[in-house]
Amino acid sequence: MLDLAILGLLKERPMHGYELRKQLSQKLGLFWTVSFGSLYPTLKKLERRRVVEKATRDEKTPRRRQVYAITPQGEREFIDLLAGGTSSSWEEEKFPLRLAFFRYLRPETRIRLLERRKLYLEDKLDIGRASLKRASRGRADSYTLSLMRHGLDTTERDVAWLDELIATERRLPAQADDQPVTADDPEEPDSQNPAPQDDQHTPSEELQSQ
Repeated sequence: MLDLAILGLLKERPMHGYELRKQLSQKLGLFWTVSFGSLYPTLKKLERRRVVEKATRDEKTPRRRQVYAITPQGEREFIDLLAGGTSSSWEEEKFPLRLAFFRYLRPETRIRLLERRKLYLEDKLDIGRASLKRASRGRADSYTLSLMRHGLDTTERDVAWLDELIATERRLPAQADDQPVTADDPEEPDSQNPAPQDDQHTPSEELQSQ
């Protein structure tokens, strides 16, 4: 998951290691435990794979700090990591991280991932409800039952939240499809004829404002 997080942050702008660590903590730390001890080894690994590269230092950057930037190959790998995977517990652990970079995906891809997450949680709800029913008939104490109900309540709220996100994405599909391909929309790059930016808002911007 650290590969995806690093590439996503470097897609925003080149950063040195300390800034990457700071952004990982500030932007992603609320929903993901970041292993800072793995940061620099992962950067070296990504550099060997040529998905990141050492960039020219900014004049304001101390000479001892090396600045890293994402490469075109890294842009492609980032989208593959962001949009790929199958429905599994391992993949679903990445969902909050994926959601943090949803703005880089097309509406149909975002909807697919949201619906996949919803199905995963609905299956989890079915299993949880059956477990609670068995526990209620057994010898489970009140604290265990309360904890199980809390887990179910949390999952139900997550499903309702996903329904809202999916509905928001579906409200403006035509507008999203008409958006020009930009650097922030790399699933269909057009390096020879970049389209101009306009003032239209994409569904992902609407999600960020909620």
